[in-house]
Amino acid sequence: MTIHHRPIDQRIDWLLDLARRHTAEFRSPEACLARDLYRASHPTAIMVLKCMDGRINIPVVTNTPPGIIQPFRNLGGMFDLGWPHLGEVLASHIQRMVADGRRVLIFITYHFSRGDTKRGCAGFGYDTERALAHTSAIKQQAEQIFGSRRSTVYPLICGFETDEDALLLHGVDNQVLDLSTITPKQAVSLDQRLSALYPDMPEQMHADLLRLLRGNLQWISQVRQTCRLLEFEHREWMICLGRGFDFLHTPNLALIIGPYSPDLADPIRKAAAIIESNMGSKRIPDDGFLLFASVPYDEIGVDQARAELKSRFLADYAAEVIRSDFPRLAEKMHRKTAILSWRSRELEILPPK
Repeated sequence: MTIHHRPIDQRIDWLLDLARRHTAEFRSPEACLARDLYRASHPTAIMVLKCMDGRINIPVVTNTPPGIIQPFRNLGGMFDLGWPHLGEVLASHIQRMVADGRRVLIFITYHFSRGDTKRGCAGFGYDTERALAHTSAIKQQAEQIFGSRRSTVYPLICGFETDEDALLLHGVDNQVLDLSTITPKQAVSLDQRLSALYPDMPEQMHADLLRLLRGNLQWISQVRQTCRLLEFEHREWMICLGRGFDFLHTPNLALIIGPYSPDLADPIRKAAAIIESNMGSKRIPDDGFLLFASVPYDEIGVDQARAELKSRFLADYAAEVIRSDFPRLAEKMHRKTAILSWRSRELEILPPK
């Protein structure tokens, strides 16, 4: 029996155990040293704007240690840098990186499937051109905020082909570097190809991006040597609201809503409708679903206390939207409210009020 078909209590226990195992791995001596070594060799800070789809796991597909790449996930991968909270979070993170003497590379991603359109992004109605146009708009916003010369902050558009986990980089003059098409012989000239794609990219950033691409080539080779099930049917049984869900990279498990849009009710309604449809179509049991709110914090004290209040607010807000618009579904709602330490990745479940 897959996790999707187990009783809701077992599914929640499985989820919390997954979070504990992720924390233990992140905090292990080997993982800590691997992150330190990686940052010393590759100082460019990396951020990824991406869909909530669990298949889009950039650290894994580039063979990068966990905790190096800072993700920003949202339902459908839809962002607007004019959103007040999103703009503040991005600017704050980038300013911290720059203050530490690090340049910042921003991956603005869209995803699609070559094998079946319906394995693409449901948020954009499986319309890859529409998704690509959205990433182009975000890139323009990033350059407006952080500078069009891109000498310190470099935003780029990156496609993610989910059948083979291949990256596609969009560069100058409408050039596209599709790593799924690179043969071992062509990989020797990957450095030159990257220079042609981004001729104005700073040297150290170029070297750090090149490492990611070589890691992706290794991963694509591994994928091609294995037989894996390409799942695309919606079987999500939880709605996650907030940040700190890095441990959730299982496909078709959760609908993740970042706390960025000024209108949070709209994505909450869309997520609730998907959960209700999943139950109605028997893709998941109809014995319950999980509403999970999480807010990260950097420091104990005031920052941690504020995270607790914010997490409870998000959970209460989402629950009220669901009760108002989906009263029958609300009767099957289980709630978990949590805070997450960015430093240790320890997830703390808050007691009920």
